[in-house]
Formats: sequence, structure tokens, C-alpha cells
Amino acid sequence: MLLEVKNLHVHYGVIHAIKGVSFNVEEGKIVTLIGSNGAGKTTILKTISQILNQTEGEILFLGNSMSDYQPHQIVKMGISQVPEGRRVFPDLTVLENLQMGAYYRKDKEAIAKDLETVYMRFPRLKERTNQTAGTLSGGEQQMLAMGRALMSHPKILLLDEPSMGLAPILVDEIFSIIDDIHRAGTTILLVEQNANRALHVSDYGYVLETGKIIAQGKATDLLNDEKVKEAYLSA
Repeated sequence: MLLEVKNLHVHYGVIHAIKGVSFNVEEGKIVTLIGSNGAGKTTILKTISQILNQTEGEILFLGNSMSDYQPHQIVKMGISQVPEGRRVFPDLTVLENLQMGAYYRKDKEAIAKDLETVYMRFPRLKERTNQTAGTLSGGEQQMLAMGRALMSHPKILLLDEPSMGLAPILVDEIFSIIDDIHRAGTTILLVEQNANRALHVSDYGYVLETGKIIAQGKATDLLNDEKVKEAYLSA
């Protein structure tokens, strides 16, 4: 198993945000965590990346515990996160942002090849390669954040609300790119409030509510589950 989360508990001070969550991400799959705002989805991703520390439980990557690693070491292991709200470096150019994604890598030829792959996947980024990231549109910044994460050559990509704040036509484009990244061989853990779109591109899903998993199954089964449809897919 590529990623295993076992009995995860996370606290913000006295607030018990994540309450015994367990799930797996198999290599080569897209797994999605769906749930309403505040359910704990982002907290789980931040804990996997060791930006937050769990108070109980275990996170295993390729069978190895990650509790003793720092966030930059997590990236080097092969886990890269696209954070909620994009979080690009606004005063750096598009090219400089992408180069930051490969900051720990020494394989110059492979980095150059990956940069060309990112530019092929996101042609608008190539057009704006010398433009500062803060002047890009929201959709372009989302593409840049995804491209930057891909420059680390991850084994698994953590996507946190990639469609947030985007116009419907850009949402279509972002989900098409997610599908393309997956088809190219990257495993994806997707956190997304747009449950309908997330489940349509995913293999398996978990439904999170107030820090607990209340349902799970194949994405096609969840799409047809009456309770899930009523709570999360009716919009």
C-alpha cells in the first residue's frame, strides 16, 4: 500500500479535530475525501505532510512511519501537496515558482524534462513564464501550484480543494488536468468540496463528517448512495 492512515487523531488545542480516521491510498489510484466545510479534510492533508502533528495514530508511506520527518523531508520522500488557496510565491515569476518545486533535486536533465512536461500540460504557464505569479488569474495560479508540486516528481499528489473559487469552465479544465495527471501515472489523494466532480474522477472515496469517516466505498457506489446523494450531491 502506498499510503496508510491508521486511527489518526489531531487536536487544535482543546479542539479534537480528527477523531480516529483510517484510510488507504493504493498506488495508481485517485482517492477522494469529501465532506462539508470544516469536516477536517484539509487538516488530514496537513498532517500527512507533517505541517500539523497527530496526537495519536500512525501515517505510513510505503510501509514507513512518517512521524519523525519534517515537511521538506516528506516532499523528498515523494509526497507533494497543492495547498488550499494555491499559495504560490507572488513576487517570483512562473518559472521561478516551478523551479522552487524542484528545489531538492540535483538531476538537471530530468528537471528540464519535467519542466517541459509541465509546460505541455499547462500551455498558459509557458506563455507567462516570466510573469510574476501574483499577477496571474485564479485559474492560472491553480495551474501553477499544481505544476510546482509536479516538479518535485511525486509518487503521490495531495490536492486540497483545487476547484475552489474558480469559474465553472475553469473547474472543467482543472478536473480534466487531474484526470490527465492520473493517467500519466501519478497517484492522487484529492480533497474537494465539490463531491460530485471529485467522485466522477476518483476510484474510491471516503465521506468525512466532523472529523470522522461516516461512509466509504468505490466512487461509483458513493455516487449512487441515496444518503450521500442527499447530503453531498444534491447541489
